[in-house]
Amino acid sequence: MLFFEQLSFWERQQYIENNTFVIIGAGIVGMSTALSLHERFPKEKILIIERGYLPTGASTKNAGFTCFGSPTELIDDINLIGEDKMWQTVALRLEGLALLKKRISKREMELKESGSWDLISANQSLIDKDILDYLNKEFLLQFGLKDVYSIDNQIIAQSKFFGIKEACKNQYEGSVNPGKLMHALYHKCISAKIQFLFATEMLEWTSSANEVNILTNFGELKAKQMFLCTNGFASKYFSQELKPARAQVLVTKPLRHSISGTFHSDRGYYYFRDIGNCILIGGGRNLDFHGETTTKFEKNQRIRQAILDKLTHELLPNQPFEIAYEWSGIMGVGSEKTPLIRSLNKNVHAGVRMGGMGLAIGSAVGAELSKLA
Repeated sequence: MLFFEQLSFWERQQYIENNTFVIIGAGIVGMSTALSLHERFPKEKILIIERGYLPTGASTKNAGFTCFGSPTELIDDINLIGEDKMWQTVALRLEGLALLKKRISKREMELKESGSWDLISANQSLIDKDILDYLNKEFLLQFGLKDVYSIDNQIIAQSKFFGIKEACKNQYEGSVNPGKLMHALYHKCISAKIQFLFATEMLEWTSSANEVNILTNFGELKAKQMFLCTNGFASKYFSQELKPARAQVLVTKPLRHSISGTFHSDRGYYYFRDIGNCILIGGGRNLDFHGETTTKFEKNQRIRQAILDKLTHELLPNQPFEIAYEWSGIMGVGSEKTPLIRSLNKNVHAGVRMGGMGLAIGSAVGAELSKLA
């Protein structure tokens, strides 16, 4: 590859020079920020740079759930972060999903609004019905969503699960194809004349009164303003508030199964869904929080085995299966689930710490981040 200084006049004019906004990271948040900036400043030149040949973090590596909170997760959040902050995160997730659906059609991202189920294992306590009624009441009052949660134990026998004693359905959740979603966002950016440089890594940046100097592996870029949208990879800028968090995902080879829809268990730490004749399952980070605080795309064998055990004993009992794909993605988490949307100085802004909910909140974070320009 050529360094920027070796490019032609045409190439430098088109991609390198006179950028008003440069966005670091071509994930959901990065592209959503670019689209929101374009809506606000349609005549300004916008460039997105991405260190990988594909988005590197979690945007194309997540399970593709359009979720805003299973009841066990929300109950857990009330105990951990308080009720007000819990509802703030739910509101942002709903806002983000609404904006995403406005930008990208159901067909383009293969949106399936089939609902989701929160599963309670035999060794866990049943969901308190009074709390469930309270959550439903608040969803109606705050967001106009009627009867979000309902007990639906028929799904247990229908899916042939073993060791599951209760299932709670969320009728408003569902799934998308993350690959097609990102492809659609990319083409929407291209239609808006937003430009991309892939395999281009930001090494460091300095900011002066009127511009930002961005040093990359191919040379230097300049912009009037820069937006950091690298989620867990931005932890060095927020060392006390943001940590990377690795998540592992496996997909079986095609097999006969009775699972249809999206499912959560253990406060959302495990999740699975059908992909045609295959089963996708991920999670288990709660087994080794310390070990999964990393940006390395590797396997944690303890967590991998726990996922396989869940497949073997609960989800596909007496059903032989083989694993066809497995990967990891890097999220950004912290002591709070709200994202960090903040200016580092007058020319540099950041939208990070998606808390594992980048698909749901990414569009809303991009919209808020663009307002800092």
